[in-house]
Amino acid sequence: MPEQPSTILNKVWSMCDVLRDEGVSYGDYLEQLTYMIFLKMADEYARPPYNRSLGIPAGNGWPDLRSLAGAALETQYKHTLDALGGKPGILGEIFTGAQNKISDPARLARIVSMIDAESWVSMSSDVKGDIYEGLLQKNAEDTKSGAGQYFTPRPLIEAMVECLRPEPSKTIVEIKTPYLIQFKVA
Repeated sequence: MPEQPSTILNKVWSMCDVLRDEGVSYGDYLEQLTYMIFLKMADEYARPPYNRSLGIPAGNGWPDLRSLAGAALETQYKHTLDALGGKPGILGEIFTGAQNKISDPARLARIVSMIDAESWVSMSSDVKGDIYEGLLQKNAEDTKSGAGQYFTPRPLIEAMVECLRPEPSKTIVEIKTPYLIQFKVA
């Protein structure tokens, strides 16, 4: 039985607390988490029943991180980010300029282990959205200045547009939450 979003959110947020104590900012943590979940999901999609490659080159995938610890893990993660950032197309765009912001290899290994324990592809989009929204909410509550504005980086927006190929006058997604989110193509 899949875990509830609140359980996964608590795991993800507790790791954020650990990293914050080390000086890793919330934004950096979210960025690193995104890179690693992307790699984990790419690995899940490459296996049955999907058998779909996302173009992650051999030696730079999730299994290459999962199998390591200590300085070797840190070195491999840096190498993976650099290698993927140099790839053409969307993969390169996603990882361009990506850097490891987690300097403690033991904490990096804990994050890899936490991500590895979940089946991210089998989670519904709603669950992943709840996790992301929960992280944003917890960060706003945790920040002394209170709620802030969050902006999606331009390369991510461009990659999303390229993947979705929106057409004029079409609504891609409309989510009615306390923060109305609506993407429309003009």
